[in-house]
Amino acid sequence: MARTFIIADDHPLFRGALRQALAGIEDGLNIVEAGDFGAARAAAADNPDADLLLLDLTMPGVSGLSGLIALRAEHISLPVVIVSASDDHTTVRRAIDLGASGFISKSASIDEIRDGIKSVLAGDVATPRGFELGPEQDEEIGDLISRLQTLTPQQSRVLGMLGEGLLNKQIAYELSVSEATIKAHVSAVLQKLAVDSRTQAVIQLSKISTEMRDNEAGPVT
Repeated sequence: MARTFIIADDHPLFRGALRQALAGIEDGLNIVEAGDFGAARAAAADNPDADLLLLDLTMPGVSGLSGLIALRAEHISLPVVIVSASDDHTTVRRAIDLGASGFISKSASIDEIRDGIKSVLAGDVATPRGFELGPEQDEEIGDLISRLQTLTPQQSRVLGMLGEGLLNKQIAYELSVSEATIKAHVSAVLQKLAVDSRTQAVIQLSKISTEMRDNEAGPVT
């Protein structure tokens, strides 16, 4: 049976480069492309047996690592590899800490991209050349990531939906559970994130994206 790969990137030319890299791995691959985050989520849902998802961090519908968190919560068994131009050590480390199976820089050659994908398929974690997984430098973000890691997949999905502005009854409908169950999940999320309200929980989640955008912008001179 042919393997299925999902490419999620809003730049057609780069999707073509990734398709070229994948074509060199083996013949007969089923490659699904998505140009925005909504399409990426739909592609993952429509291909539950997909072998790998290649995800850009910034595309319409999402910005930063919150997209990774959402996909990891919705598709526990689907390996997600970040492919991004934001390849500083901080972003790479946080992506790995939040469940990415690898991180490939957009500045990598086709051969390097292919080698990174092969590494993940073999069960390893692919990172850019020269990367070393050191400690988180921002104590507040490090604590937040540790707290996010304690959420169950369902709790992570609920947190993501809170971030989208959905009400409890809307989340219950989307997840096909009772509103009481969602209230229990929300309470657990608030407790694990050490916050007192839904708004504060959403603010905590947004910090993951804000920090990445700040890193991408670089220092002001």
